[in-house]
Amino acid sequence: MRGSRFTWILAAALAAPPAFAEGAASAEGHEGTLVWHALNLAVLLAVLIYFLREPIRGFFATRRRDIEQNLERAAAVLREAEERLAEWKRRMARLDTEIEEIRRLAEERAQAERQRILADAAAAAARIQRDCAAAVEQEQRRARDALRKEAADLAIELAGELLRQQVTETDRARLAEEFIERMEQPPRSPAVRS
Repeated sequence: MRGSRFTWILAAALAAPPAFAEGAASAEGHEGTLVWHALNLAVLLAVLIYFLREPIRGFFATRRRDIEQNLERAAAVLREAEERLAEWKRRMARLDTEIEEIRRLAEERAQAERQRILADAAAAAARIQRDCAAAVEQEQRRARDALRKEAADLAIELAGELLRQQVTETDRARLAEEFIERMEQPPRSPAVRS
């Protein structure tokens, strides 16, 4: 049906110029030319609509679909941005609390570290005191031992000097004889107990 209507319109458009050609020469020709132009425009529009209706409809349908998809994507991006904004607002609301919590934890850690350092320092000081006391005691023992040894050496030296001064030649001879007699005697066996 559409094809037959188009054929009639096309036939009318092609037949119209000779019919209006006669009227163009008359005084009323301006009106005929106007009708002719209107008819040509109508035929042109009918032909354009007939041939371009589907491509134009497809173009606008595609364009509409693209716009709808872009709107959906934009709505999704907007929702995501709003969710992020809400999350950041929640974080900002909790930020003061988190800062206080971090500050409190840092102070607790610093206090614990301070206590640990003080305990380590006290232990080190006690160890140093023990080591010093042990070193002092050891040095005192060494000094006492050295003094005893020196005193013994001096006593031996003084005793030797005294003996040299007080022991006469007869005393020396007598001591030598006693020593020789002891050496000549057989060793005594220990007494057997019953």
